[in-house]
Amino acid sequence: MQIGPYLLRNNVFVAPMAGVTDRPFRQLCKQLGAGYAVSEMAASNPRLWATEKSSRRIDHAGEMEPKAVQIAGADPQDLADCARFNVERGAQIIDINMGCPVKKVCNSWCGSALLQDEALVKEILHAVVGAVDVPVTLKFRTGWNRANKNALTIARIAEDAGIAMLTLHGRTRADGYKGDAEYDTIAAVKRAVAIPVVANGDITSPEKARYVLDQTGADAIMVGRAAQGRPWIFREIDHYLRTGKHLPAPYVDEVRTLMDEHLRAHYAFYGEYLGVRTARKHIGWYVRDLEGGEAFRQQMNLLESTDAQLQAVDQFFESQWRFGERLQYRLPEPAEAA
Repeated sequence: MQIGPYLLRNNVFVAPMAGVTDRPFRQLCKQLGAGYAVSEMAASNPRLWATEKSSRRIDHAGEMEPKAVQIAGADPQDLADCARFNVERGAQIIDINMGCPVKKVCNSWCGSALLQDEALVKEILHAVVGAVDVPVTLKFRTGWNRANKNALTIARIAEDAGIAMLTLHGRTRADGYKGDAEYDTIAAVKRAVAIPVVANGDITSPEKARYVLDQTGADAIMVGRAAQGRPWIFREIDHYLRTGKHLPAPYVDEVRTLMDEHLRAHYAFYGEYLGVRTARKHIGWYVRDLEGGEAFRQQMNLLESTDAQLQAVDQFFESQWRFGERLQYRLPEPAEAA
């Protein structure tokens, strides 16, 4: 799998997720087998570039290459300037967000709202591709709603504009994250263009990754929510795609060490006050479906210092030894009969 001059080590990617895929998390996912990761979306509005939040979102210091920054906006010139700004600061790939379904983003005519205006999409793509000398990629959805699906048209516009790779989430904006992903639409886009296509949506296991690649013919898959709290899913999927065999669940001690390293990197990135608070969601994801995880999460959310959080997490994973040397996830409760 290749994006421009960058040969990736595999075709299992991390999806950009607001508030999740910061530098420490991206680096951890790459360490655990992801072949590629894209930053949280950075606003194209130049008045926001110098804010602390935006500065963190485009911070790739020490990150495994290639370094990809996702940009979001609705004005072609602003997006072109934003792309140049990020390339000057080390971005090696620029990704354009036309997939975010969040209301506050779409209300500003950004993200997937842009899919309603194909002429503007064309103008944006040409402006950004023409502004930088690095590969430009596009992440988008199948359309605005089920009655207005235009993924094929957008894909052809993108290819004509010089976009290097397409990532298609198999839902419309109106779908949000509900229902099943439309793998048939991703397959149709793959057949329609010559550039690489990445399939995104509902990829939650190694078997699902294999199924999606087979059904769509896509060149790669992108994993989002399933990586929250289980960043080792990337090595599990990569191993399964290469061998057809499953890796066992990670050792308790390995996850204990990974958690400690992740949290310390997270605190260094955000500082004590913000670090403790933003780490809570990650810790909650790590312990969900583990014995005692929900009770621990509620107690942990009351802690106010990094030292207390680190100690609590260490003790929680020490307690998991009672169930075996590897993590033991609880099976979901069977649904009651109607």
